[in-house]
Parts: sequence; structure tokens; C-alpha cells
Amino acid sequence: MSAEPEGAIGAVADTLLYLDGVSVSFDGFRALNSLSLVLAPGEMRAVIGPNGAGKTTMMDVITGKTRPDTGRVVFRADTDLTKLDEPAIAQLGIGRKFQKPTVFEPHTVWDNLLLALAGDRRPGFTLRARETAEERARIESILRTIRLSDHRARRGGDLSHGQKQWLEIGMLLAQEPELLLVDEPVAGMTDAETEQTAELLREINRTRSVVVVEHDMAFVRALGVKVTVLHEGSVLSEGTIDHVSEDPRVIEVYLGR
Repeated sequence: MSAEPEGAIGAVADTLLYLDGVSVSFDGFRALNSLSLVLAPGEMRAVIGPNGAGKTTMMDVITGKTRPDTGRVVFRADTDLTKLDEPAIAQLGIGRKFQKPTVFEPHTVWDNLLLALAGDRRPGFTLRARETAEERARIESILRTIRLSDHRARRGGDLSHGQKQWLEIGMLLAQEPELLLVDEPVAGMTDAETEQTAELLREINRTRSVVVVEHDMAFVRALGVKVTVLHEGSVLSEGTIDHVSEDPRVIEVYLGR
């Protein structure tokens, strides 16, 4: 086993998520190339980069969908996620929202959130079962956060694209994750929905850590968080949006296109 890089133990102890030298290859193509990334507790991080940079593969590795060839993914300083499967990682408190929203379209907004609530849902549970006062209060709180309080009785399938994205984020929140991974949340949204989504994620970030993969640079700027730029499976640049936007390497491989 190789020696720990200097400062690595401290980095793990003080972080929520620590990717350490993670590499993944598919049929000879290296999707991740010794990727290292550190996320602090309570941090929101934006991850950008050209298509094929490794953004989706990084999220696949964090959630257990893909096993890396080499490297570690350490959560809460002491758990190597590469040794766990997807359900175990979700139970640890890592939730993922994919780019295309997947809600229960025939059910109301309220019932979508009820189905998603963390807790014991025995095989006999149906939506006709009465939710508890605690569950009702939790759903009301989520509805306020995701801006859908006035839409609680609408079917999921009748919502706009942006509202479906918010509902799916709410369904993730119902599972009480400590870390949210959100993939291109504003793709296909109106300008007004995009602005509200930035506010929504900043609000969520008050109590949870968030990683946002996104292409919309105006949206990333509105988040006002540290930005990591991936290219060819590793970190090309990192810092404020102004810092990475002025990096000649980022301009060459991504922003200049």
C-alpha cells in the first residue's frame, strides 16, 4: 500500500467527502484520471467541464454505481464508499438527483413527498394510510422549501419541467440526506425558474452539503460557490467563478468553445 500523501489524514478528518486518486477506465478510455477532490461539511460545490470530462462518472463513483479501478472515496472521515453498494451509500445519507426528473406522475405533489419520506414503509403501506402529524409537518416544510406549497394537490405529471425538478429535489430532501448530488438542475428551465432554483439550492445548503454539476455559467455564478473544473478525468482548475473563468486552460478547453 502506498504511503499517504502529506496532509491526507488531516484532509479526511476535516472533510465530508474526500476523493483520493480515483481512476476509472471503460474499454481503454480513462473517464477519471487520478481525480482528487475535497468537500467540506456544509459546503456547496459547483462542478463544470466539457462533455466527457468525467462529471457523471465522478457522481457514479460517489454513489456506488461505478467501482473505481484505483483510489478511495471517503465519506465522513471513516467510510470508504468504494466498498459499499448503492443502497448502503444512500442509507448513509447521500442522495442523487439525475438530470431528467423522475416523479410519480399519476400521484399528487403531496403523495410524491409522502412516498419519499424516510422511515419504515412496510409492504402493506398504501397512500390511503393516514400520515402522522410529524410526517405532515415535514411535508409542509419541504413544500415551502421547493416552492410548491400552492401545488400540493396537483398531479406530478401536470407540473412544468422546472416544477418537476423541484419536486424531485423535495423527494430527495424527504430522505434526509446529508449530501445532495444534483445533475444539471436547470437544463430546460425558464430564466425565472433558473433564478428560483439557485435560491432553492442556497436555502438547502444552509443545512446540507451540495454538489451541483452544471453547464449554465450564469446559474453557477448565481450560486456564488467554489467551482471545480474537470477535464479529461481530473481537476483542471478550482476556485471562484471569476478565477476559473480567467484561467487560460479553462478558456481553451471549455469556455472558449
